[in-house]
Amino acid sequence: MAEAQPRVLGDFDIIVVGAGTAGCLLANRLSADPRCRVLLLEAGGRDDYVWVHVPVGYLYCIGNPRTDWLFETTAQRGLAGRRLKYPRGRVWGGCSSINGMIYMRGQAQDYEGWKARGNPGWGWDEVLPVFRQHEDYQGNDADPSGALERFHGRGGEWRVERQRVRWDILDAFRDAACSLGIPALHDFNCGDNEGCGYFEVNQRKGVRWNATKAFLAPALARPNLMVVSQAVVDTLAFDPVEPRRVSGVRFRTRSHREALKGREVLSEPTLARCRGEVVLAAGAIGSVQIMERSGVGQTRRLRALGISPRAQLQGVGENLQDHLQLRLIYKVSGTATLNVQARHWWGKTLMGLQYLLFRTGPLTMSPSQMGVFTRSAPGIDRANLEYHVQPLSLDRFGEPLHPFGAFTASVCNLRPSSRGSVHINSAECRAPPAIDPKYLSTDEDRKVAADAIRVTRRIVGADALSRYRPEEYLPGREHQSEAALIEAAGRIGTTIFHPVGTLRMGPAEDPGAVVDARLRCHQLAGLRVADASVMPTITSGNTNAPTLMIAERAASWVLQDWRRA
Repeated sequence: MAEAQPRVLGDFDIIVVGAGTAGCLLANRLSADPRCRVLLLEAGGRDDYVWVHVPVGYLYCIGNPRTDWLFETTAQRGLAGRRLKYPRGRVWGGCSSINGMIYMRGQAQDYEGWKARGNPGWGWDEVLPVFRQHEDYQGNDADPSGALERFHGRGGEWRVERQRVRWDILDAFRDAACSLGIPALHDFNCGDNEGCGYFEVNQRKGVRWNATKAFLAPALARPNLMVVSQAVVDTLAFDPVEPRRVSGVRFRTRSHREALKGREVLSEPTLARCRGEVVLAAGAIGSVQIMERSGVGQTRRLRALGISPRAQLQGVGENLQDHLQLRLIYKVSGTATLNVQARHWWGKTLMGLQYLLFRTGPLTMSPSQMGVFTRSAPGIDRANLEYHVQPLSLDRFGEPLHPFGAFTASVCNLRPSSRGSVHINSAECRAPPAIDPKYLSTDEDRKVAADAIRVTRRIVGADALSRYRPEEYLPGREHQSEAALIEAAGRIGTTIFHPVGTLRMGPAEDPGAVVDARLRCHQLAGLRVADASVMPTITSGNTNAPTLMIAERAASWVLQDWRRA
C-alpha cells in the first residue's frame, strides 16, 4: 500500500519556523519586500491570554500549557539529582511573552570572543548598530556621558523603558553593594555592565512589550505574509534532485482545545514548499529537535532512533549553556516587601487599583528589578556574576509567597564552563527532548558558585542593610566551608531560563560548528538558523536582546541572498 502523501499548503519564498522573539522580527523584515512570499509557522497560539500582557503575569504563563512547552531537564547530578522545570514560550512572541522583560545586551567582550572563534562580523562594534537599529529607548535622558546617542536608538520597534516601581529594600541592597566598591550604574547596555542599578525593561507604559506587538502585529495585514498557528514542524523537506537542499517543511496542526487539557492531538502532515530558504527560529531546544528528526546531527544517535541520516554534524544539540541562579533568601523586618503587601486583601486591592488607574505598582514588576554585576573573586578580568534582586521570596515560581517579609538575591555565573546537551528521544514530534544542562559539572563552576554565596553575604552584611535586620533563610548560615557552600548551591540552584549554543556558529573546519558566520547550515543548502542556539558562548546577561540582534542580522542576509537568486 502506497504511503499517503501530505497535503500541500503552497509555495513560498521563505519559511520561518517559530513565531517567537526571533521569528516575529524575521517575519516583519522579510515580508517588508512585497515580492517575497513568507510563511511563519508557530507551534503555539495567539498571545491573547491576558496574563501575557500584565508584567507580573509571567507567574501564570510559566507552567501553563497555553503558553509554555512544559519541558524539564534530566536529573542533574550537580543539583542533588533534581530535575528542573524548563520553561520555553509556546505562543506568539515565544519567550518574549513569558520572560522577565529585562533588556540586556551583555558585554562587549562577549562578542569579541565570538569573532575570535572564527566568526567575522560579530565583534561589538559590528553588532552595536544592529541593537540600535530596532531599539526605541525611553531610558535616562539626562545622562551626561552621551551614552544615549552613542549606544541607544530611538524610534525602532523594540521598546525599552525604566521600571515604574521602586522598593526601599532594593535601594538599600544597591547602597550596600556600592559601599563595597561596586559602582552605581544607570545603563547596563554600553558594553561594560559592571555596577548596580534598576534594570531597564521591555514594557510600554506598564504593559509587557513582546515581539508580537513590536514586529509581528504591524506586518499581519501584508498580503505576502501567512501565519499558521498551532503548527508543529515535524521535519524539513528535501529536494528530490538535490538531496542536500532543504526545499520546505512538513508540519502537523494541533487541537488547541485538547492542548489546554494537556493532550497533544495532531493532524495528518502538511507540506509547505520553499523556493528560497527555511529559517529555523524555534530556539535552542526546538531548532535542535527539528534538525535531528530531519536526519541532521550525529549519525550514530540518529540511526539508533530509526532516523536515516542526511548530514553528519557532530555539534547538533551539543554545547548547551545556561545561567544557573542561586536563590539566596533573607528575612527582613521594618520595610515593605511583596510578601507582606500581597498577604492581605487590602494589599492586593491596592496593587490592582494602582495598575488599573496608573499602570504602576507591583503588577508592573518584572521577576527582578534590581541588578548587580560584579566579580566573584580578585583576578577576574570582568564582571562574571549577575544578581537579580527581588522584594519577595518563594520556594519556586508558581508556588505561594512566603508568609514573612523577605527579599531574594538571586546570583548567577555569567560565563559557566559547564557544557550540556539537548537531543531528541524519539522520531515522534510529540516526544519531549532530553535536556541535560550539566549544571555545576566543572570545578570552575563549583568554585564560582561558592564564591558567589560569599559575595552575597558580604553585600547583605553591609551597614546599608542593617536597619532591616536581614536573616539568611536560604541556604542558611550553617553552610561555611567550600564543600558546604557547593552542596548548598546545588540545593538552591535553578535555571534562569537562558539556554543557548546548541547549534553554534563557527567555520567549516570547526568540527562542533553547525552554522557559518552568516548562519547558513554547514553541509546543507537552503537552511539557516536564527535564534539563541547559534551563540558560540553565552552572553554575560539576559539573552533576549542578543537573540533579537541575531535575527536582525539573519533577516538582512536572507533578503540579500534571496534577491540575488
